[in-house]
Amino acid sequence: MLSPNFLELPKAAAMTLLRLFFVAQCLFMAAASPVLAAPKAEPWQRWTAHDPASALVVDHGPWQRFLEAYVVGGDDGVNRVAYGRIPAKDKAVLEGYIDRLAAVPVSNLGRPEQLAFWINLYNALTLKVVLDHYPVASIRDIDISPGLLADGPWGKKLLEVERFPVSLDDIEHRILRPIWKDPRIHYVVNCAAISCPNLPATAFTAANAKALLNAAARAYVNHRRGASIDNGRLIVSSIYDWYMADFGGGVEGVLDHLRRYAEADLKARLRGITGIAGDVYDWALNEAR
Repeated sequence: MLSPNFLELPKAAAMTLLRLFFVAQCLFMAAASPVLAAPKAEPWQRWTAHDPASALVVDHGPWQRFLEAYVVGGDDGVNRVAYGRIPAKDKAVLEGYIDRLAAVPVSNLGRPEQLAFWINLYNALTLKVVLDHYPVASIRDIDISPGLLADGPWGKKLLEVERFPVSLDDIEHRILRPIWKDPRIHYVVNCAAISCPNLPATAFTAANAKALLNAAARAYVNHRRGASIDNGRLIVSSIYDWYMADFGGGVEGVLDHLRRYAEADLKARLRGITGIAGDVYDWALNEAR
């Protein structure tokens, strides 16, 4: 609250104090909220171009080998990354893989190749961002996005593809979500947080994408990070709140989605559930120690 003496300040000083007060209030609100507003899925028309007859295939072998070396599956069902033991030579391998992806003529690929391209690029870029700023407690501490109230790295243009600067937000919210319109996308783009769906331990390809998307959906929905029922109360991942529009547009749509991918135990417990009691999300870094 502003002091009563505020009214006695000179006009210029009072306006400065007001501006500082406003900024402080905004920063407090940003810190208090995990996500102020989830970005809408708005297509970047530039990336709708594709070639259905294309025979071009992108080599994701370096990314596959990187994942095999540093993604650690835990007994708790959470995939973590051994950020602390990735040597400089393998960081260079990761950077080289990203550079090669940036040189791919994406518009000349078929749709299945494009899907694998953008998912792998998103995850590789996220991992590189964390490594560039490691050690950090959370990816949200990497405040490199433009804007006074920016949170995390998602808004920063990280590379150029076909000469267009691209950010993580661009890939997720302007390319993958609006072009493919598939809620399973949320299960395979990893934000380096414990509550995020697992970083896939297998590189996406045109051939395995459908199987990996289905497996990722089942794994997350049936893990406590996705949905848990205690004393008849359903608690879900905040992903279903932030992106409810992608999961049917309402609570019933989310419930239908959960039932679709639920295994026998969860499906039985979802019977009779008609609402969502709350949502949770842990932004701690998905680090294997």
